[in-house]
Amino acid sequence: MKDIKDRRNQTGVSEFIFLGFSNHPELQGLFFLIFLVVYLVTLLGNLLILTAIRINPVLHTPMYYFLSNLSFLDICYSSTTVPTILVNFFREKKTITYGGCLSQVFFLLTFAGCECVLLAAMAYDRFIAICHPLRYPVLVSNRVCAYLAAGSWLCALVNSLTHTGLTATLTLCGPNQISHFLCDVPLLLKLSCSDTSVNEVALYVSSATFGLSPCVFTAVSYMLIISAILKIQSAQGRKKAFSTCASHLTVVVLYYGTINFNYDRPSSGYSLDVDILASVLFCIVTPMLNPIIYSLRNKEVKVALRKLCEGYILPSDSSVQINS
Repeated sequence: MKDIKDRRNQTGVSEFIFLGFSNHPELQGLFFLIFLVVYLVTLLGNLLILTAIRINPVLHTPMYYFLSNLSFLDICYSSTTVPTILVNFFREKKTITYGGCLSQVFFLLTFAGCECVLLAAMAYDRFIAICHPLRYPVLVSNRVCAYLAAGSWLCALVNSLTHTGLTATLTLCGPNQISHFLCDVPLLLKLSCSDTSVNEVALYVSSATFGLSPCVFTAVSYMLIISAILKIQSAQGRKKAFSTCASHLTVVVLYYGTINFNYDRPSSGYSLDVDILASVLFCIVTPMLNPIIYSLRNKEVKVALRKLCEGYILPSDSSVQINS
């Protein structure tokens, strides 16, 4: 009891030291270059998707409305972590303030939670489009899309506010070292010398709400979608129906696969390098791959991006033709 009281009376933690990538100090320059390229590709790819959807009336449909929200989330999610990582590569002591750490937790949970729900909403859109095409204009109207997107953000905000608030009440007695390159709730719980049972219950509830439930809903939706596609008589019709779902299904498998590997694997038996790799795949690589997947597998997006690039690359040629 006396030891616990002594720990509680210690000075509170004002900053944290990231130990991520500390195992390979000789590769800091290479890591910086790789992360910078990935971040720039993420920004460029998602901005191109957003712009193409915005200026092309053909893409003003529910599916691409959700895709534009997904691209915006990927930009925000990457920007929450990567700039800090890039700056820390030039620091001998890789630190973040206590307030900065809580802010990072809040935004990471908001964007990750929103994307989980949004991917389920996109699965609902594809389910109605394939299984109930005649009722699609009613069941997936502009109002319904707005409600689903707003609901995704609202649920994610409530979840992140809850976890951030609970984390802020913890007594952190040190050490102030985080074996990672970002702040996350499970990592901060390890540094606490106060009771974390409420935080752990909240994590389990959050995992079921934002991890398991959307995943199960999406899986059931695609089971029904595949069943409906197999009943289509013509091979061309089946191919066309499946092509409208292929991009989203690929993104779903990638996202839930990396998030489960990152959070639901055993905590023991893995090195720091494996922990870092899991988070890099989930937090940094996935947002970069999403626009690439939609660009490569979606014909309408490819056409819109081609027109967008041609409009910026050949403005002078088009003006000459008009004048002539």
